[in-house]
Amino acid sequence: EESIPRTGSLSDVSEAGQAGPQRIADYRVRKSRLIGMINWTHVIGTHAPQLMFLGILILIGQIVHQVVQESTHGELSLEFVISVAVATKDLLVLFVRSLYESNGFNLLSPAVKITALVLFIGAWLIRRYNPIYLLSFATFKAPDDWKASHDQIVEMMRRQNCFTPESLGFMKRILERSGTGQATAWPPGIIQCLKGKPADRSIEGSRLEAETIIFDVVEQALKKAQVHPREIDILVINCSLFSPTPSLCAMVASKFGMRSDVVTYNLSGMGCSASLISIDLAKQLLNARRGVGGGKALVVSTEIITPNLYHGNDRGFLIQNTLFRCGGAAIILSNNWMDGRRAWYKLLHTVRVQGTGQESYNCVYETQDENGERGVRLSKDIVKVAGKCMEKNLTMLGPLILPISEQAKVVISVVARYVTKTMSKILRANKKDDWAAKLPVVKPYVPDFKRAVDHFCIHAGGRAVIDGIEKNMKLEVFHTEPSRMALLNYGNTSSSSIWYELEYIHYHQQSNPLKSGDRVLQVAFGSGFKCTSGVWLKL
Repeated sequence: EESIPRTGSLSDVSEAGQAGPQRIADYRVRKSRLIGMINWTHVIGTHAPQLMFLGILILIGQIVHQVVQESTHGELSLEFVISVAVATKDLLVLFVRSLYESNGFNLLSPAVKITALVLFIGAWLIRRYNPIYLLSFATFKAPDDWKASHDQIVEMMRRQNCFTPESLGFMKRILERSGTGQATAWPPGIIQCLKGKPADRSIEGSRLEAETIIFDVVEQALKKAQVHPREIDILVINCSLFSPTPSLCAMVASKFGMRSDVVTYNLSGMGCSASLISIDLAKQLLNARRGVGGGKALVVSTEIITPNLYHGNDRGFLIQNTLFRCGGAAIILSNNWMDGRRAWYKLLHTVRVQGTGQESYNCVYETQDENGERGVRLSKDIVKVAGKCMEKNLTMLGPLILPISEQAKVVISVVARYVTKTMSKILRANKKDDWAAKLPVVKPYVPDFKRAVDHFCIHAGGRAVIDGIEKNMKLEVFHTEPSRMALLNYGNTSSSSIWYELEYIHYHQQSNPLKSGDRVLQVAFGSGFKCTSGVWLKL
């Protein structure tokens, strides 16, 4: 079996003569000055504990200086130091007692009062401002005996002895156009059929896949963050199609010996968008703990393939057999102020949009075909539904991150379209059709998110998904490079795909290198239908 080389840049695998700049150095769009400027709010917030400690030392020094100034000066000796310490203690005791008489502040010098006021305001701001830091993340790298080429995948399907030649040909064509590489991972329970063994779809085989992936990424993430398992306060695991009893959370808590009071949540059925939903849930739970000194959360995102291979011949179900692969990611979050200096990223925003129509509900649907074979059916409307859902998500996210100039263009576009439509109706009502035809057609303005975001992690749902988003958002080649490389090297790993993309940006991308202060946008789609997005700041 040949292993795929891990390509360093999309230009190594892209078609020759592709238009557009290939590197950030060739990019000439005017970015918002908000990106290039130092964001002092985040700088001060990251170093707030050290600044508060320094402020307290200054306050103590000013109080001691006031005592020394008011005392009888003498030579520096042990007796003099002791007398100053006693006088300082007496001043503080007298100050506390005098507060009840409403004249305590008269005992302190103006410099001490100003410093105390600054510290009080700083403490109040810190209390209101509750950052979420990403301390580390890790992704699953499958062993070589889990990897299969396109031809091997087709052979695996043939050895299931349930697919017709037409279905095998259909899956082969989908694979060729999928954008996935020649060494993507399949679970041992399925890939073992290449060795002459029957496929293992049992609960034991499914648990083996789950344990191998989840234990590996959790161990890596804890090690990178230098966090002990017993320091974890919150554990959130999302896996859409495999939800055993005991839960995956119980499996992790037992394996790593976590505390008995660890708060655990196991999310299922939420599809490829579930990772950012888990991040948002962990954020809300951490925010609830800020009154007790913060905490740490472990988020795990994965999908288990072993029990979910479709064994029928309905083409609406067969696509899942060609796109999804083994993968997983673990993320360590913290809202402890002292973790700010060692964190990798800071969470700025999370936005979630849930479609509520029947069309949205049915476009990714787990059910049975006419022969009773269970699988996930993908509707032909999925592209249209995903586009509408993403449009709503970015409409909500835009005011949070876009510069005022881009927001103003959107408002002007909306007003102009409303005015022209209204005038057209009035003119046609007055039988002035020729005048109405001369009115300009105002197109909706699509804001340029490249002016607010430096890097994009678009869910690697397939090559067509990435192509569509690249075209509609007017992204450059290097913006979608992480998504294409994740799809090429790992396939569609469901909810964890956005972390393979962030890993590529974090460690490997040369065409658009990651720098401190850069903003990263993650966008994912899932059944239901949902679109979730998250914006991170590189620290």
